[in-house]
Amino acid sequence: MITVLLYVSGHSSSGKLLLGVLMVLALIAGIVLLYWQWRSGRELESELAQLGKIQKRNIEYEFVIQAMRLRTWHIDPVARTAVVDNDFQEKSLFGMQMNTIIPLDDMCRDIFEQDAPRVMRSLENICQGAISDYHETYRVVVPHTDKLYWEESYATIAKRDADGKPLSIVGTSMRIDDRKQMEEALVKARNRAEESDRLKSAFLANISHEIRTPLNAIVGFTGILNEIPEGDEHQMLMGLIQENSQKLLRIVDDVVNISKFEAGKDELSMSIFDLNMVLREQCDKYAPRLASGVKLSTDFAETQLSISSDRTRVADVIDHLLSNAVKFTQSGSIVVGFNEPVANRIRIWVRDTGKGIAPEHLDRIFERFFKVDEFIPGAGLGLSICRTMAYSLGGSVTCESKLGEGSTFWLDIPIQ
Repeated sequence: MITVLLYVSGHSSSGKLLLGVLMVLALIAGIVLLYWQWRSGRELESELAQLGKIQKRNIEYEFVIQAMRLRTWHIDPVARTAVVDNDFQEKSLFGMQMNTIIPLDDMCRDIFEQDAPRVMRSLENICQGAISDYHETYRVVVPHTDKLYWEESYATIAKRDADGKPLSIVGTSMRIDDRKQMEEALVKARNRAEESDRLKSAFLANISHEIRTPLNAIVGFTGILNEIPEGDEHQMLMGLIQENSQKLLRIVDDVVNISKFEAGKDELSMSIFDLNMVLREQCDKYAPRLASGVKLSTDFAETQLSISSDRTRVADVIDHLLSNAVKFTQSGSIVVGFNEPVANRIRIWVRDTGKGIAPEHLDRIFERFFKVDEFIPGAGLGLSICRTMAYSLGGSVTCESKLGEGSTFWLDIPIQ
């Protein structure tokens, strides 16, 4: 073809013109072809780059749901089927298998019976398009056991038809046991704080009454003491004044002790002392206050035992425990004693046959301002102070009690 064109162009001017036109057209076609190839290459590069981004996002997406330990699933509202796409939950116990199509109703088969109807209603609503987003928190039964765990699910409509009806729903689920435990702990802490606030308010009202009662007795009996001649009645009034003075002093001491502990000024004063003597002194102090018919005795593992601790603090703890025993024991006996020391620790105890403590109150009797019986005099601080003092000594105070049979309180401390 080229040879023919060259021959024609060599023998006529029109042939030369035709050859020139054809060469221009060929050049244009070559340029167009090159441009098309360049543009196709650019589009291919763009598509490859886009594909790379999609692959990267898929990797990131899978990493995120794996890090969050999610289970992803989708629902076909038209066919009323569901399928799990991924399940990265730790120790997942959910009954649905991955990539297995199941009926929509089976999504709730492992959900706790009290939660299943509510969850199924929400799924029906989103499948019908009544709601756009689904969010439920529920309990799931561990297969073949009676154990439960908490789960939270979110879902949204991914695709609709021309009429706006849902065609595809995507969702995620995750275990939230830790969060539920934290929520329960926060609720308990809030309830304790509210109860503490209530008890403090009651304490302020109670402490004014507790202070006023012995103070009125002291002032009143002191005022008429000079008018009473020496004799039995005079001695009785002196005894009442002394008794109420001791009550008032105990209340003030309790409030001062609490203030010291909260201010961090509870310094220990360690010394070596005779434990038997300290316990006998406390028994002698409370012997005159026993109810008629109540016997107070001691039961020491050793006839004489010297220990190293804070003498005042040990005496104060036993004083509070013995005071409660005397207060709540109207018949029977009260025994104060200690066991043989073991591993440089000793257990001192006060046992009574008093009214005892109900099981539901045993965990709370060491709380500040808590009183088992609101009609018994006292500010509700003694046992709380006992436990705080025991902690400061490196020990503890515990209790064992049966309602109507009596109680035993133990002080367990180190004796270096």
